[in-house]
Amino acid sequence: MFYVLCFIILFMIKITSQTVDHIARLAKIPITDEEKEKLSQGFNETLNVVDELFKINVSGIEPTYQVTDLENVFREDEVDQEKMLSQEEALSQAKNKVNGYFVVDQILEDD
Repeated sequence: MFYVLCFIILFMIKITSQTVDHIARLAKIPITDEEKEKLSQGFNETLNVVDELFKINVSGIEPTYQVTDLENVFREDEVDQEKMLSQEEALSQAKNKVNGYFVVDQILEDD
């Protein structure tokens, strides 16, 4: 019920270029005024399509979770003991290790 109310409220709201600007600033994505207009129109078109889908009566239709009738064709996940390395073997060529773990340089980027 909560999700339905959220969708109803969402469809009552029109996405403006100011809303797009706010979202872009939160996401730290630079966009131009032209892009703001285009994105707000695109969001509103999408919301209108979803709104139309919510108007369709599906009360007598069973939910569909799988439409291809395919079954899992993957093999079982089995460990091949012959291809498995011990911790000591895995770390044998490591340049830097501590207490049985690889040690690598910290990589952080601040954009």
